[in-house]
Amino acid sequence: MATTHLVLGGARSGKSRFAIASQPHRARVAFVATAEAGDAAMAQRIARHRGERPGHWLTVEEPYALATSLGRLAGRPIDAVVVDCLTLWVANRLLRGDADEAILDEGAQLAALIARRPWDLTLVTNEVGEGVHPESTDGLRFRDLLGLVNQRVAAACDRVTLMVAGLPLTVKLPTPTDGLAAQAP
Repeated sequence: MATTHLVLGGARSGKSRFAIASQPHRARVAFVATAEAGDAAMAQRIARHRGERPGHWLTVEEPYALATSLGRLAGRPIDAVVVDCLTLWVANRLLRGDADEAILDEGAQLAALIARRPWDLTLVTNEVGEGVHPESTDGLRFRDLLGLVNQRVAAACDRVTLMVAGLPLTVKLPTPTDGLAAQAP
Protein backbone atom coordinates (compact mmCIF):
# COMPACT_ATOMS: atom_id res chain seq x y z
CA MET A 1 0.00 0.00 0.00
CA ALA A 2 1.35 3.44 -0.95
CA THR A 3 2.34 5.72 1.92
CA THR A 4 2.61 9.46 2.39
CA HIS A 5 5.21 11.28 4.44
CA LEU A 6 5.70 14.96 5.26
CA VAL A 7 9.21 15.91 6.38
CA LEU A 8 9.47 19.35 7.90
CA GLY A 9 11.98 21.35 9.90
CA GLY A 10 14.02 24.51 9.96
CA ALA A 11 16.68 25.63 7.52
CA ARG A 12 19.61 23.20 7.29
CA SER A 13 17.89 20.70 9.60
CA GLY A 14 18.53 17.75 7.25
CA LYS A 15 15.05 17.56 5.70
CA SER A 16 16.09 16.91 2.11
CA ARG A 17 18.84 14.48 3.00
CA PHE A 18 16.42 12.52 5.22
CA ALA A 19 13.72 12.44 2.51
CA ILE A 20 16.19 11.15 -0.07
CA ALA A 21 17.71 8.57 2.28
CA SER A 22 14.21 7.29 3.13
CA GLN A 23 13.65 6.03 -0.42
CA PRO A 24 14.37 2.36 -1.20
CA HIS A 25 17.73 2.02 -2.99
CA ARG A 26 16.41 0.56 -6.26
CA ALA A 27 13.07 2.34 -6.31
CA ARG A 28 11.95 4.18 -9.43
CA VAL A 29 11.73 7.65 -7.93
CA ALA A 30 10.52 10.89 -9.45
CA PHE A 31 12.04 13.92 -7.75
CA VAL A 32 9.88 17.04 -8.14
CA ALA A 33 12.05 20.11 -7.63
CA THR A 34 10.34 23.44 -6.97
CA ALA A 35 13.48 25.60 -6.82
CA GLU A 36 14.53 28.02 -9.51
CA ALA A 37 18.13 29.19 -9.92
CA GLY A 38 17.50 32.90 -9.53
CA ASP A 39 21.06 33.65 -8.45
CA ALA A 40 24.46 31.99 -8.19
CA ALA A 41 23.93 30.85 -4.58
CA MET A 42 20.67 29.08 -5.48
CA ALA A 43 22.28 27.54 -8.57
CA GLN A 44 25.02 26.11 -6.34
CA ARG A 45 22.45 24.80 -3.87
CA ILE A 46 20.48 23.13 -6.67
CA ALA A 47 23.68 21.53 -8.02
CA ARG A 48 24.56 20.25 -4.53
CA HIS A 49 21.07 18.76 -4.12
CA ARG A 50 21.29 17.09 -7.55
CA GLY A 51 24.58 15.52 -6.56
CA GLU A 52 23.01 14.06 -3.41
CA ARG A 53 20.34 12.10 -5.31
CA PRO A 54 20.80 8.89 -7.28
CA GLY A 55 21.44 9.52 -10.96
CA HIS A 56 18.70 7.13 -12.11
CA TRP A 57 15.93 9.18 -10.52
CA LEU A 58 13.62 11.13 -12.81
CA THR A 59 13.79 14.87 -12.10
CA VAL A 60 10.76 17.05 -12.75
CA GLU A 61 11.24 20.79 -12.31
CA GLU A 62 7.98 22.49 -11.33
CA PRO A 63 8.06 25.83 -9.52
CA TYR A 64 4.34 26.71 -9.85
CA ALA A 65 1.78 24.05 -10.87
CA LEU A 66 2.66 21.41 -8.29
CA ALA A 67 -0.66 19.55 -8.06
CA THR A 68 -1.01 19.44 -11.85
CA SER A 69 2.57 18.20 -12.26
CA LEU A 70 2.03 15.45 -9.69
CA GLY A 71 -1.20 14.45 -11.40
CA ARG A 72 0.73 13.98 -14.67
CA LEU A 73 2.97 11.42 -12.96
CA ALA A 74 0.03 9.03 -12.42
CA GLY A 75 0.29 6.03 -14.72
CA ARG A 76 4.05 6.36 -15.18
CA PRO A 77 6.33 3.53 -14.02
CA ILE A 78 7.17 5.18 -10.69
CA ASP A 79 7.40 3.64 -7.21
CA ALA A 80 7.81 6.87 -5.26
CA VAL A 81 7.76 10.65 -5.60
CA VAL A 82 9.75 13.15 -3.54
CA VAL A 83 8.67 16.81 -3.61
CA ASP A 84 11.34 19.25 -2.45
CA CYS A 85 10.00 21.63 -1.34
CA LEU A 86 6.64 23.17 -0.48
CA THR A 87 8.39 26.21 1.02
CA LEU A 88 9.89 27.29 -2.30
CA TRP A 89 6.67 26.42 -4.12
CA VAL A 90 4.66 28.82 -1.90
CA ALA A 91 7.40 31.47 -2.21
CA ASN A 92 7.46 31.12 -6.01
CA ARG A 93 3.71 31.58 -6.18
CA LEU A 94 3.85 34.66 -3.93
CA LEU A 95 6.69 36.21 -5.91
CA ARG A 96 4.76 35.60 -9.13
CA GLY A 97 1.90 37.63 -7.65
CA ASP A 98 -0.60 34.84 -7.05
CA ALA A 99 -3.49 35.60 -4.71
CA ASP A 100 -3.61 33.92 -1.32
CA GLU A 101 -6.80 32.11 -2.30
CA ALA A 102 -5.15 30.61 -5.41
CA ILE A 103 -2.23 29.31 -3.34
CA LEU A 104 -4.52 27.86 -0.67
CA ASP A 105 -6.75 26.32 -3.35
CA GLU A 106 -3.79 24.51 -4.88
CA GLY A 107 -2.71 23.48 -1.38
CA ALA A 108 -6.17 21.91 -0.97
CA GLN A 109 -5.79 20.22 -4.39
CA LEU A 110 -2.44 18.87 -3.24
CA ALA A 111 -3.99 17.49 -0.04
CA ALA A 112 -6.74 15.82 -2.10
CA LEU A 113 -4.15 14.33 -4.47
CA ILE A 114 -2.26 12.89 -1.50
CA ALA A 115 -5.28 10.72 -0.70
CA ARG A 116 -5.50 9.19 -4.20
CA ARG A 117 -1.90 8.95 -5.47
CA PRO A 118 -0.72 5.55 -6.77
CA TRP A 119 2.87 5.78 -5.43
CA ASP A 120 4.65 6.52 -2.17
CA LEU A 121 4.89 10.27 -1.70
CA THR A 122 7.37 12.23 0.44
CA LEU A 123 7.01 15.99 0.71
CA VAL A 124 9.60 18.34 2.21
CA THR A 125 8.77 21.72 3.75
CA ASN A 126 10.07 24.23 6.26
CA GLU A 127 8.52 24.80 9.66
CA VAL A 128 8.34 28.58 9.77
CA GLY A 129 6.09 29.10 12.78
CA GLU A 130 8.80 28.60 15.40
CA GLY A 131 11.26 31.19 14.18
CA VAL A 132 11.60 34.92 14.37
CA HIS A 133 8.35 36.86 13.94
CA PRO A 134 8.54 38.43 10.46
CA GLU A 135 8.78 42.24 10.51
CA SER A 136 7.28 42.85 7.08
CA THR A 137 3.77 42.35 5.77
CA ASP A 138 5.15 40.11 3.00
CA GLY A 139 7.03 38.00 5.56
CA LEU A 140 3.89 37.57 7.67
CA ARG A 141 1.86 36.68 4.60
CA PHE A 142 4.40 34.04 3.54
CA ARG A 143 4.63 32.53 7.02
CA ASP A 144 0.85 32.35 7.35
CA LEU A 145 0.26 30.86 3.89
CA LEU A 146 2.99 28.25 4.27
CA GLY A 147 1.69 27.39 7.73
CA LEU A 148 -1.81 26.79 6.34
CA VAL A 149 -0.50 24.72 3.42
CA ASN A 150 1.67 22.69 5.83
CA GLN A 151 -1.35 22.03 8.08
CA ARG A 152 -3.45 20.74 5.18
CA VAL A 153 -0.67 18.54 3.85
CA ALA A 154 0.22 17.20 7.31
CA ALA A 155 -3.42 16.28 7.94
CA ALA A 156 -3.53 14.37 4.63
CA CYS A 157 -0.24 12.47 5.14
CA ASP A 158 0.13 9.14 6.93
CA ARG A 159 3.42 10.15 8.55
CA VAL A 160 4.95 13.44 9.65
CA THR A 161 8.59 13.78 10.71
CA LEU A 162 10.10 16.90 12.24
CA MET A 163 13.83 17.27 11.61
CA VAL A 164 15.87 18.93 14.36
CA ALA A 165 19.66 19.24 14.00
CA GLY A 166 19.72 16.32 11.57
CA LEU A 167 17.64 14.08 13.84
CA PRO A 168 14.18 12.84 12.87
CA LEU A 169 11.42 13.25 15.45
CA THR A 170 8.20 11.39 14.74
CA VAL A 171 5.19 13.69 14.94
CA LYS A 172 2.55 11.47 13.31
CA LEU A 173 2.35 7.77 12.46
CA PRO A 174 -0.33 5.90 10.52
CA THR A 175 -3.31 5.07 12.68
CA PRO A 176 -4.50 1.46 12.86
CA THR A 177 -7.53 0.69 10.77
CA ASP A 178 -10.90 0.20 12.38
CA GLY A 179 -11.34 -3.09 10.51
CA LEU A 180 -11.20 -5.11 13.72
CA ALA A 181 -13.83 -2.93 15.37
CA ALA A 182 -16.18 -3.55 12.45
CA GLN A 183 -15.86 -7.31 13.03
CA ALA A 184 -16.85 -7.11 16.71
CA PRO A 185 -20.31 -8.49 17.60
